[in-house]
Amino acid sequence: MELSLLLKALGEPTRFLIYRQLFTRKHCVRSLARKLNLTESAVSQHMKVLREADLVYGERYGHHIHYLPKQDTLDEVCRAFACLQEQARTLDRDPQKCQCGYRQEVTE
Repeated sequence: MELSLLLKALGEPTRFLIYRQLFTRKHCVRSLARKLNLTESAVSQHMKVLREADLVYGERYGHHIHYLPKQDTLDEVCRAFACLQEQARTLDRDPQKCQCGYRQEVTE
């Protein structure tokens, strides 16, 4: 999983809205298009990006593919953010301390 690819895919507001809709129930492109007042073509293009980012998968029902969020990818994203959250908690946030490294190089 490449986190930057996932964030880029979800960073587009319409795609994020589509992705959130998939947590309510399975949707096909037509269903999402009607619900979000978009063209089927636009939804289809957004779904392609979400599939390429490995965020969703489809199940075929007759002529339609119903999409769902991919649980293992979502779990990986949550773990990555939990790791970032833990690292952020351990930061030294003393405003009186310079930690950038630049000053250390200049004073040496």
